[in-house]
Parts: sequence; C-alpha cells; structure tokens
Amino acid sequence: MIHSFITLLVTVVSLQTATIPPTQKEVPLDKRFDFWVGKWNATWKNTDGSIGKATNEITRILNGKVIKENFIINDDPKMKGFHGLSFSVYNPLNKTWKQTWVDNQGAYLDFVGKFDGNKRIFERSFTGAKGKFKGKIIKQRMVFYNIKADSFDWDWESSLDKGKTWKLNWRIKYTKVK
Repeated sequence: MIHSFITLLVTVVSLQTATIPPTQKEVPLDKRFDFWVGKWNATWKNTDGSIGKATNEITRILNGKVIKENFIINDDPKMKGFHGLSFSVYNPLNKTWKQTWVDNQGAYLDFVGKFDGNKRIFERSFTGAKGKFKGKIIKQRMVFYNIKADSFDWDWESSLDKGKTWKLNWRIKYTKVK
C-alpha cells in the first residue's frame, strides 16, 4: 500500500514539474524563441465579436540560425488573404535578438528582442510621418506570454509615451497543431 502511494506521489510530482515552463534564466539566450517553432492555429476576437483565424508555421532555417515565420490569415472578413513573413536571428556577438517583418500589404518592420520575466518581446521605435502622429515617437511591440508547450498568447501593443503605458491593438491565442 505504501509502495503504491509513493509511486503515485512520484508520478504526480513528475507530471507537475514537467508542465512548468522554464524561467527565462534557465533558457540560454539564443534558445529563448525556440518555444515558437512549430505549426500553430491562431485565433482572435474582432471588435464586432467575430472570430478571426490564421495559421502560423515557424521553422528554423539556415543551419538553424534563423527562425522563419509564415503567418497567413485564412478566415477573417476584414483581413482575409493577409500574408506576412518574419525572420528572427540571434546575434552572439552583441547578445541580441533581431526580427524583420514583411507582408503583402507592403509593410517592413524591424524589431529588437527584449525579455521581461517569462515574456518574450520584440520592440521597435519610429517617428510618425502623418496626421496627428507626425513627428511623434511611436513604440510598437509584440509580447509573447503564458508560454506552454502547446499554447501561448501574443499581444500587439503601441505606446506614445516612450513605453510608460501601452495600448493593446491585437490579442492572438496560439494553439499548436497536433
């Protein structure tokens, strides 16, 4: 009886510790975006209550040194047909992550990787060129969080006060394709 109880206890503890994601300090800097590699379904709630859907396939290319993203919106009335690619790379000389995003709408965005606790972040700053944003410093960032083996959350945010406060623009729930 005691042997069975100890076996059960060891099994439960092993299962619990297996699902706890490693802390940022436990993951080498050049591996901190490895969680993202795989095939993902992405869903979000639009302001009208409809659900948007996309697929996102993340692969390592160029001898495993570059992470390539292939994001395709396949079910959203406002954005159907949207297709974007990103290329993320770790530079061991200055110990930084960089990402370049391009899409079929003509966007080119460049980001620098940052880390905050267990959040992985790509952030950029630029000067607004039009309308009420002309001449203002705008910060944008992507925040990956709630990272688990088969899911994570992603927020697209912007700031007009140098990052003191952030406005949520888009929240996506990712689930791994089985």
